[in-house]
Amino acid sequence: METFAAILPWLYAFVGFWPLLMMLVWVIGGLGFYLLHETGARRREAPPPLAQALRVSILIPCYNEEDNAEETIRACAAQSYPDYEIIAINDGSRDRTAEVLDRLAAEIPRLRVVHLAQNQGKATALRTGALVANGEVLVCIDGDAILHPDCVAWLVRRFGNRPRLGAVTGNPRIRNRSSLLGLLQVGEFSATIGLIKRTQRLYGRVFTVSGVVVAFRVSALHDVGWWTDDNLTEDVDVTWKLQRRRWTVHFEPNALCYILMPETLRGLWRQRLRWASGGAQTFLRYAPDFLHWKGRRMWGVLGEYAISVFWCYAMILTLALTLLALAGVLPAGFGPPPALLSIWGMVLSVACMVQFAVSLWVDRRHEPHRRETLRPLLWVIWYPAVFWCLSAAATAVGFPRALVRREGRRARWTSPDRGFR
Repeated sequence: METFAAILPWLYAFVGFWPLLMMLVWVIGGLGFYLLHETGARRREAPPPLAQALRVSILIPCYNEEDNAEETIRACAAQSYPDYEIIAINDGSRDRTAEVLDRLAAEIPRLRVVHLAQNQGKATALRTGALVANGEVLVCIDGDAILHPDCVAWLVRRFGNRPRLGAVTGNPRIRNRSSLLGLLQVGEFSATIGLIKRTQRLYGRVFTVSGVVVAFRVSALHDVGWWTDDNLTEDVDVTWKLQRRRWTVHFEPNALCYILMPETLRGLWRQRLRWASGGAQTFLRYAPDFLHWKGRRMWGVLGEYAISVFWCYAMILTLALTLLALAGVLPAGFGPPPALLSIWGMVLSVACMVQFAVSLWVDRRHEPHRRETLRPLLWVIWYPAVFWCLSAAATAVGFPRALVRREGRRARWTSPDRGFR
């Protein structure tokens, strides 16, 4: 017990200052990427002309998307890119998705529809679409995603003179902002996801592409064996498979895609639990393949993920000890040092505001209403309380689930929470 009490101050310090360190890394990395790739002559409002237009197939796996499929497909049909086809895969939907897709196929010449008799999961739906696709590049989006008219052009332009480029991930933007959870996720996708992708791309390896908007080179997918159908997050899995085979992955901030996100705690929990379980599956499956000198460029991603998982468990433990100490169940010495607690609270608040302000400023030109760019800052104080606790709990539950999940069990999907209607 004395040994544990001696370790506690270090544990509290780790829980308090690891997020601050990563905030600093993400802010510096995000600004570095912005200054190198998104300013001056490199900054364009429209994609540059292509010397050669690669043939593109847009794959849209759909499961119970009768409310969203038409808007999504019409946005795909309005792309400025010249040479592409649209393939919608109805993955055994139980609603009117099949009727909606067939009606649109009769109206839109670029659109082809594939119907699966039973729900097979997103990975299988994508593989089915790839089998009938004619493109050299596959742009994969979700059934509720709305592509910016120049999205495909921005994604494809990176493949031109980069033969080892395997994938380009786009820049998803939240479009349902009618609730506190919606507004917090607007900030999260910029302050956390956007900055992380910029930082990791600057470093040279990324944890995952955004499954909601990503372009793949067909030859790269063929080389790695396509998508894995037993992983809960097929986007994380295929990202690691590509990088294991020395394919590079890029981030294109101009490739905008507008998406719907959960606006209930139940829907958000189910989403984050799936993310946590799928990320753990990928780490456990592929991490050993990078533990050699040739895989050293992934060590940063591996280390950050492993430490972050440990941080989640440490956060839950220290939170429980603090509550028990405040309730008098444990001696006061088991709680956090008062000086550390007061300093941490002040520094965390300032750091959180700085990170969100920087990220929203970097992404300001991608917002449809620039006057409202900094609006999420009004709610940023709730971000650590809501999302840190939620992410820690999801990781604490999801990692053991990944350990005991049987390999080969197909990952099928259910209709997610798409926000208030």
